[in-house]
Amino acid sequence: MIALFVGRFQPFHRGHLKVIKEILKENEKVIIAIGSSQENGTEDNPFSFEERRKMIRDSLNREGIKTFEIIEVPDLMDDVKWVSEIRRKCSFDRVYSRNPWTARCFRKAGVPVLEHGLYEKEKYSATEIRKRMRAGKRWEKLVPESVGQHIRLLAP
Repeated sequence: MIALFVGRFQPFHRGHLKVIKEILKENEKVIIAIGSSQENGTEDNPFSFEERRKMIRDSLNREGIKTFEIIEVPDLMDDVKWVSEIRRKCSFDRVYSRNPWTARCFRKAGVPVLEHGLYEKEKYSATEIRKRMRAGKRWEKLVPESVGQHIRLLAP
């Protein structure tokens, strides 16, 4: 089975990494769809698609994970077109998501949707990480080491 995992990954954190490992216990490959790919440079979406792709790729490579693919998914503001765009870019058997909108879109298209686990959601939250970064608080332990290195290189 090939699984699809959709997220913004702003930034990719240890919770995302645990979810991908969980998905790969049940599937031979995971396709990671980086949503809102056109967004960057804002408070909620500070990292570009290329930066997020590099963070994810480097983190998974360091973990020895090889059975993944990363695709770019822009916001289309139309449920049917959004799912069609993803299907045009890749083939998958099921979707893993806890996001109600994502689940609804794929279920409406007849795609099985499974909920993945949550790993210390209050701790491993991209929103919390961005908040800590803005406040100058410690955030590095919440992300894989390679993500921390990448973010530090981006800092002015």
